[in-house]
Amino acid sequence: MRTGTSPSPSTVTWTPCTLPELYTRLGRAAHRNGDFQLRFQGAGTFGGRALWAGASGGLPPMRRLADSASAAARRAGVAMTEHRAYTPHLTLARDRTGAADLPRYAAALADFAGRPWRAARLSLVRSNLPDQGVPGAQPRYETLTSWPLGE
Repeated sequence: MRTGTSPSPSTVTWTPCTLPELYTRLGRAAHRNGDFQLRFQGAGTFGGRALWAGASGGLPPMRRLADSASAAARRAGVAMTEHRAYTPHLTLARDRTGAADLPRYAAALADFAGRPWRAARLSLVRSNLPDQGVPGAQPRYETLTSWPLGE
């Protein structure tokens, strides 16, 4: 969960007993926020180690939804330990070794503009990080549940 231009959690800690309250509060946040149109546009990197496609279109409603989701998590007792500014994006690639020239790929995608689409659901996704030191191990992402926006 990340908030608009305000600081946002990138590391969260929760316990199984937190989930029922979190589900309830995120459901309310989804209900209070309608769907919106987005498109992927442009690209960039985070520290030269992650390549991302940017977002455009319904950024104000997306930020309101992100702010609502973040507040819901805090109120449900989810500990948020690390905060940094949020950039709406889709991660396209990661370079853990430093061997790829991701800024070159970002420059090649600078003029990219995808087709518009409707964001109609809020999803709670768990990141299952791989064990460190396991060559080629990748994180796995698991959608725990999702809610329709505005319903």
